[in-house]
Amino acid sequence: MKDLYTQTSIECSALITKRYSTSFSLGIRLLGKEIRNDIFSIYGFVRLADEIVDTYQDKNPVEELRLLKEETFRAIQNGISFNPVLHAFQDTVNTFKISHDYIDAFLYSMELDLTDQTYDQELYEKYIYGSAEVVGLMCLKVFCQDNDALFNELVEPARKLGSAFQKVNFLRDIRSDLMDRKRVYFPGLDIKRFSESDKRNIEKEIEDEFREAQKGIVRLPSNSRNGVQLALNYYRGLLHKIVKSQPSELLTKRIRITNFHKLVLLIRNILQFNSYSYRNA
Repeated sequence: MKDLYTQTSIECSALITKRYSTSFSLGIRLLGKEIRNDIFSIYGFVRLADEIVDTYQDKNPVEELRLLKEETFRAIQNGISFNPVLHAFQDTVNTFKISHDYIDAFLYSMELDLTDQTYDQELYEKYIYGSAEVVGLMCLKVFCQDNDALFNELVEPARKLGSAFQKVNFLRDIRSDLMDRKRVYFPGLDIKRFSESDKRNIEKEIEDEFREAQKGIVRLPSNSRNGVQLALNYYRGLLHKIVKSQPSELLTKRIRITNFHKLVLLIRNILQFNSYSYRNA
């Protein structure tokens, strides 16, 4: 049983998750009750850093990110923080012995967003690893509990899933990244000549990564499999809409999945999971 302050801190992270991401919140609802709070805690921390680098760029984000890094590792070391989001996060990190290297890699990618970058393939892959893949690996530590053998087996599929999610986000947000933040992540891409061929090459990378990720999802513990599957299905639906869109459309509007479509995916996932459980009972 968590103490009152820790439980209240987790609820803060859960509220942040629900306010910022309906799709991610739906996926967490399908996780086992015993692991939901820890995924909320991870997402709350990630959201905190995202806000510094994306929303509050006029508030000395370099210094704020430096302070966040300092406060995060102090919280982990001391086992407490009076920032509720960091307190919830340190509780999860310490409980599941999440590698500090993952946190360092994530914060390094956030730092890259605060400087003008021209991404070559090496830096692009490093950014994706830190901004998305390690978040998946943090969650995987929670999913696998203390089963280190299973965790090691699923590292590569988890990384593929995180990478695919991030590349879908890059395509979905290509307009706002360019117009609002002056960012182009895809290496070698001339955004003024963004073509159907360019778009298709990126889509194929994503489709290949989804296939590899799917091999790992079916091997996840039952209390996490359905939630992760819903997240993959959501992003596949988003990718499907992107595939049907022209490059010029991506540069003028943000592709979205409607709330009704999200609900349909949720119901379909529940039915598929119940069917799978019945067949394997």
